[in-house]
Amino acid sequence: MDVAQLAAFLAPFLGSLLGKAGTTAAEVAGEFGEAAWEQATKLWRRLAGHVAERPAAQEAAEDVAEHPDSEGARGALAWQLEKLLASDTALRDDLARLWREGAAAGVTVTTVTAFGHRSVAVGGDVKGTITTGDAPRPPVPDV
Repeated sequence: MDVAQLAAFLAPFLGSLLGKAGTTAAEVAGEFGEAAWEQATKLWRRLAGHVAERPAAQEAAEDVAEHPDSEGARGALAWQLEKLLASDTALRDDLARLWREGAAAGVTVTTVTAFGHRSVAVGGDVKGTITTGDAPRPPVPDV
């Protein structure tokens, strides 16, 4: 289980899971699907007590709850989760099991990042040409 994927998966749910978002659990489940909400709830139930025991991890989770689209916040949470799971193999194994169960039930996470001028991020298949601006020009012959 990749902790960066775990942090990215939990990000849109943490506001509701921590009671900080303006949306209800039903609204979140409606937006992302009931199966995804249930998976996030299972994972967070298993993690919450351990995260609360580590102030840096708790702060990272709260930052992600407030800014779920922030790569920096998700990265900080992933780092805290990595340290937590490195020190608790039983927790790591249990989360890996829950993650596999979610994947078997069809709950997946896709993270796509575009970085840089005119970059392109694709979360699926692309066939054909992607143009990001200037059209290529034919060479000008020397006269």
